[in-house]
Amino acid sequence: MRFAFSDEQDELRRAVRRAVEARGGARAAREVVDAGGDHDAALWRTLAHDLGLAGLIAPEAHGGAGLGWVEVVAVQQELGAALAATPWFATVALAGAALRVAADDAQAAALWPALARGARTATLAPGAGVAARATPRGVTLAGVARHVVDGHTAGLLIIEAHDDAGEPALFAVDGDAPGVRRRRLPTMDRTRALAEVTLDEVEVPARARLARAGRAGRAAIDHALALARIALAAEQLGAAQRCLDLSVDYAKVRHQFGRPIGSFQAIQHACAELFVLVESARSAVYFAGWSADHAPDTLADVSAATAAYCGDASYRCAADTIQLHGGIGFTWEHDAHLYFKRARASRALLGAPDAHRDAIAARLGLGADHVAREGAT
Repeated sequence: MRFAFSDEQDELRRAVRRAVEARGGARAAREVVDAGGDHDAALWRTLAHDLGLAGLIAPEAHGGAGLGWVEVVAVQQELGAALAATPWFATVALAGAALRVAADDAQAAALWPALARGARTATLAPGAGVAARATPRGVTLAGVARHVVDGHTAGLLIIEAHDDAGEPALFAVDGDAPGVRRRRLPTMDRTRALAEVTLDEVEVPARARLARAGRAGRAAIDHALALARIALAAEQLGAAQRCLDLSVDYAKVRHQFGRPIGSFQAIQHACAELFVLVESARSAVYFAGWSADHAPDTLADVSAATAAYCGDASYRCAADTIQLHGGIGFTWEHDAHLYFKRARASRALLGAPDAHRDAIAARLGLGADHVAREGAT
């Protein structure tokens, strides 16, 4: 079996790369950070309108391309390499995954078109912080969802809420609905906005509850999050590859003791170790993308394993890139700290690596003591 992009998928990846390079790569993210903004509006217009990527996974019947998660991986890898500050991840990989998994035909027809044409952004707010209470007119949502990606600007919020029995479900809520309060949170990674969303007895109609026949609420949420973790891992892969490229390029031009530092064995070994991490992450991400489209029954374990590995690998690559750059790697002017902060923050987003390993161990019937022993060896 050979895991590689098709010609069409490769062209999609190259188109995204051209778009982010035209904006200056990580420089555009730095400009957003320095200006205190939320998104790179110009890049989002290119992605959503010129390339039509807002509707990448939306059904063709609702204005989208109807493509799969391998294409999401191709796009997200390039966005990760540039630290792209856009609502694409939240809209497509988070909210889009939830809609694909949980929306029925009527809900899909109502929600997808605006998202597919880039006229509206969206996000997913998972977690147990919101309670749902049935009323004669529908459902009332109350509580706080924290660390919601782009939650302060998204036009559509997909909220996980739990009823009195603790049963979860997903609800589609307008971001500007009465009773919805949102604020951006201070974060380490300023290239990705996180928000706190407070719902004060927000009334939503019964039809706002996303459901698909035969799929329980918990299973739908877990499936959507598994898909989102693969997209996040693809982003981490792209960022790790960029860190490796920065390190190798610097090792060629930085001279010490009259020769390039890349000629020293210690630097060569360090770069080689990063290369192994990146290529292993690539194999994991590509397989996970394929599994999402062709082997969904394996998705829980494949997604968790990929998220665990890529979370650690991207963090290691970013940290070592700072060390390999020496003094300049610790300065604000160099991009290394932006990649480090993204890697550190993303490592905790949608679950930390240790949590994913524990989840796999639990499904395999292995205790925490066994996992700790294996990790120590």
